[in-house]
Amino acid sequence: MIKKESVYVVPELELEAERLLSNEALFHNANGYIGVRSVFEEGYPDDIPSMKGQYLNGVYDFTPVHQAERLYGFVEEKQTLVNVSDTQTIRLTLEDETFNVFEGEILSGKRWIDTDLGITGRQVVWRSPKGKELELTVVRMASFQQLSLFTIDYQVTPINFSCEVQIESGHDGNVYNYNDPQDPRMADEKNRYLTPSCCEIKEDASYITSCTSRSGIEVCSSVKNHIFQESSHHFVVDDNNAVCHLTTTLTRGETMRLIKYAVFCDSIRCDNSREQAALELEAALSLSIDEHYENQKQYMTDYWKNCHVEIDGDDEMNLAVRYNLFQLIQSVGKDQYSSIAPKGLSGEGYEGHYFWDAEIYIQPFFTITNPLIAKDLIEYRYETLDMAKENATLLGHSQGALYPWRTIMGKECSGYFPAGAAQYHINGDIAYSVIAYYLATNDIAFIQEKGAEIIFETARLWIDVGNYHRGTFQINGITGPDEYTCMVNNNYYTNAIAQYHLRWAVKFYDMLKVTGQFNKIMRRLGLRDIEVREFKRAADNMYLPYDSGLRINPQDDSFLQKGEWPIDDIPKENFPLLLHYHPMHLYRHQICKQADTILAHFLLEDAQTRETMRHSFAYYEKITTHDSSLSTCIFSIMAAKLGMKEKAADYFGNTAKLDLLDLYKNTKYGVHTANMGGSYMAIVYGFGGLRLKESGIWFAPMLPGTWNAYRFAVLYKGSRILVSVNQHECVFLLEKGSAQNINIYGEEYWLRDRLAVPLGGNHHEVQSSDL
Repeated sequence: MIKKESVYVVPELELEAERLLSNEALFHNANGYIGVRSVFEEGYPDDIPSMKGQYLNGVYDFTPVHQAERLYGFVEEKQTLVNVSDTQTIRLTLEDETFNVFEGEILSGKRWIDTDLGITGRQVVWRSPKGKELELTVVRMASFQQLSLFTIDYQVTPINFSCEVQIESGHDGNVYNYNDPQDPRMADEKNRYLTPSCCEIKEDASYITSCTSRSGIEVCSSVKNHIFQESSHHFVVDDNNAVCHLTTTLTRGETMRLIKYAVFCDSIRCDNSREQAALELEAALSLSIDEHYENQKQYMTDYWKNCHVEIDGDDEMNLAVRYNLFQLIQSVGKDQYSSIAPKGLSGEGYEGHYFWDAEIYIQPFFTITNPLIAKDLIEYRYETLDMAKENATLLGHSQGALYPWRTIMGKECSGYFPAGAAQYHINGDIAYSVIAYYLATNDIAFIQEKGAEIIFETARLWIDVGNYHRGTFQINGITGPDEYTCMVNNNYYTNAIAQYHLRWAVKFYDMLKVTGQFNKIMRRLGLRDIEVREFKRAADNMYLPYDSGLRINPQDDSFLQKGEWPIDDIPKENFPLLLHYHPMHLYRHQICKQADTILAHFLLEDAQTRETMRHSFAYYEKITTHDSSLSTCIFSIMAAKLGMKEKAADYFGNTAKLDLLDLYKNTKYGVHTANMGGSYMAIVYGFGGLRLKESGIWFAPMLPGTWNAYRFAVLYKGSRILVSVNQHECVFLLEKGSAQNINIYGEEYWLRDRLAVPLGGNHHEVQSSDL
């Protein structure tokens, strides 16, 4: 791996089958709407597998869920992300030889991602079996300025020959979704969800209009090829596959350049996808490719200003973090019709479903760097609130809303309820994200318009699912974040986040009383004072498990009664455990897939003493497998909170490089977007000690021992604050916006310009022009 601050480069093409699959995900292009896996334009030989795919965020079809026993309320149908028309294929023929990197000789090659320019690239110098040498450079872009647009910039330079060449540029509507029946994270059946209804050529552009088989969503894609050299061309349309055949002459030492424009539209977002595709193509062609590149560069420049993270002393880590943050902006939906999936738009892992990952691992990044995107993520949940109410009714509740564990359009997709629909904490997770957005922006207007309705309807669910026992409010028969422990009573994380949720429901109710919209909102929801008083009573009496002997928060009522299973005794080849042991075997042991109670201590640190958090960390560290990619980042954050610098750095290292090193051996199914959000949190919320609280924004920076310094930028109530931490001090610089109250190491300061505080918080030595 070659290190440069903004460019991730693999200095060879890596033609091994497994590396090709992983690189399809690592080098994919996306913009939050379109996602395109990075497959060579010329394709692979038949004996090399590929997960070639192109996806549109939020575009889905229905597929059956086969339940062995059809009990009431079991999911019998789920949504799945669909593979849409393939626009990647470009084949190059040099007289009687076809360009193919698997034949002939590769003289040099590389692949790269430029996070400043928002593009990916592939370059190869190739010698054909008959001795022709050429240089091929391919640049790909999913436009952030025009979300419908994906481009391929295909440049060929002959080194030692001149000849006539043929180019075949394909646009294929015959696509299938990938499947792997051996992996529970993938679909188990191969399906064709999108059926073409029309394939046509108009004004030298191809259009393929298709419709999903069950959901009835229409998708139209259009492709236009623009070649800069004199050429002739014709189209061949056969079986919903449109191929543009171009003929031109390559002259030794001169570069031939082809730009392939592809646009995508769907009937979720527009009334007529075919008409909209024509308009989108016209808009794309109204700018030169260089103008599109300049727009992309400007978008990325603005993006990096607000989410700047820099590590001094570890160039490789610095690049890994930047790669992760680039993937987050590629992956996140940018309208109310979509969210962000665990694999983003880089693959079909988890079938494109949205989980709690979006709110707990990814939204904390956008909340303090790009709050408009955080707002979009909340709006997606608002758009599906009615279906959350229906889901609550289906599960036997008389009031409130219960969000589905995994979904695309709002209905539950989890076929295994103990580790799926039973995870009621998702209500608290979504509420937590709404509260965090408010704390970071003070956007009470959005709370009035949409946020409050989410908060109140989901709060009602806690009152219905819980009950009082011996004077405490308890929540039974649910599953917490740890999926190796299911269907328990009083999961600490769930109860703690429900308590936080209910208390904020009361606070928002009181805030809204003084606004002019209060009566209108209450009439719409039918919310009464007596309900709000019950929210407060339940929160004040919430049962939070505590063991006085161990001085920890037990994960749930029965967790400490279970047998131990030392992790060191488990064969390494049996990880992850979910692929090698029956769930019942896992449920009977004190063993954790991921952070659970430790996650609660991060999100809700004021609920427990530092001593309890320290003892709990030591206890759960010994029994957590980190089989989930959501785990090590949380342990890093809490290690930093508890002053364990070396542990924090070690856990962070695995977090930041998980995909680039393919540590879980499943990057081929898609990158781990939630873990990428976690790598950011490990720096800013972990080492930087950032917390959003009702009393303001808090910092408690520490410096990992192997770093010289680090810097990060955050947006808080419209102000951009740059935080720089070195071996001696922490410097807070107000880069734009109004002055803000900030809390550093427990002391409050007024930041108007620049503020310097000694590292560790020797407050009497504070130096500032703002005191």
